[in-house]
Amino acid sequence: MAEESDLEKTEPPSGRRLDKAREEGQVPQSRELTAFLVMAAGAGALWGLSGWFVRRGEEVMRMGLALDRRAAFDDHALGQSLMAMGSEALTTLAPFFLATLIAALLSPVLLTGGWVFSPKALTFRPERLDPLKGLGRMFSWHSVAELVKGVLKALLLGGIVWWVVANERDNLFALLGLPIETALPSFGRMILYAFVGFVAGLAVVALIDVPFQLWRYYTGLKMTKEELKQELKELEGDPQLKARIRSQQREMARRRMMAEVPKADVVVTNPTHFAVALKYDGAQMGAPQVVAKGMNLVAQKIRELAEEHQVPVLELPPLARALYRHVEIGEAVPAALYTAVAEVMAYVYQLNAFLAQGAAHGLVPPTPPAMVSVPPSLDPGVAD
Repeated sequence: MAEESDLEKTEPPSGRRLDKAREEGQVPQSRELTAFLVMAAGAGALWGLSGWFVRRGEEVMRMGLALDRRAAFDDHALGQSLMAMGSEALTTLAPFFLATLIAALLSPVLLTGGWVFSPKALTFRPERLDPLKGLGRMFSWHSVAELVKGVLKALLLGGIVWWVVANERDNLFALLGLPIETALPSFGRMILYAFVGFVAGLAVVALIDVPFQLWRYYTGLKMTKEELKQELKELEGDPQLKARIRSQQREMARRRMMAEVPKADVVVTNPTHFAVALKYDGAQMGAPQVVAKGMNLVAQKIRELAEEHQVPVLELPPLARALYRHVEIGEAVPAALYTAVAEVMAYVYQLNAFLAQGAAHGLVPPTPPAMVSVPPSLDPGVAD
């Protein structure tokens, strides 16, 4: 049962899957929304520019019905007249076409948040020419749903058009006996009413189709639990590989740290559990810095390297614990530990001076500090 549930597409699509689908040109589409927006824009243009259309329409009709005596004797006059009339007609309809074009371009923005251009969608795919797959698409549930939707839409819109025509039938026939100045505005109002009714029907269809198309799109992109796990693994990396990388990074950091021990001024120990190497360069540092630290086996290795390279090693458990707990590698010691670290560095300077010339003059070597003052709040041995 667990294997079957892993193979079922029950998980919503991830952001990466949605982005990949957009790159391949797979976006939610609703032809009904586009049709509604185009028709609504057309109806709005007719409503707002009705006076313009009537005046220009009258002019075009007069040009078409006027008889120019010159046209009967000039072979080119008729063509010029038709071109002039066509130009007037295009100028008249230009706002209408512009409004519908903008509406058509606005449709994908409402569904996908922007226009999507995918070169992958234009690539040739031989499987699209497979007749068996074509028959499968023709008789699929999607085709049946589209057929039912088309029939219902035709019935709805056809009913609206029939209702408009039935109500305006008498007025439509009455136009035949009216002068053109009266007939054209009346006919324009009829066309506008038909447009409004048609747009209302398309709005109902779009309100039903858009949620359905969105549901169908996101359902088709659902993922199985196994696919989701695989994607997360690809994004975050293989856990075993990441563990090996972290292990190698820690090893490299440890090697770099160990390389700094021979350059340290002093190593403070616990004496066995902790070891912290300190270095101070007055020209470059405002305070001594921790250049290496470790516990147990790492601490033992730090002590061995320090003794091998003749770096002084002091057993000061409270200071070693405080430095190990509160100061990271490369950081300066905190102000609360200045006094304790200053005592240690003073001993180191005295020891270096003795080793440089004191032994030759019979001087007594300095005594290492047996204990230093560490605030109890910074000593884990006391705070815990």
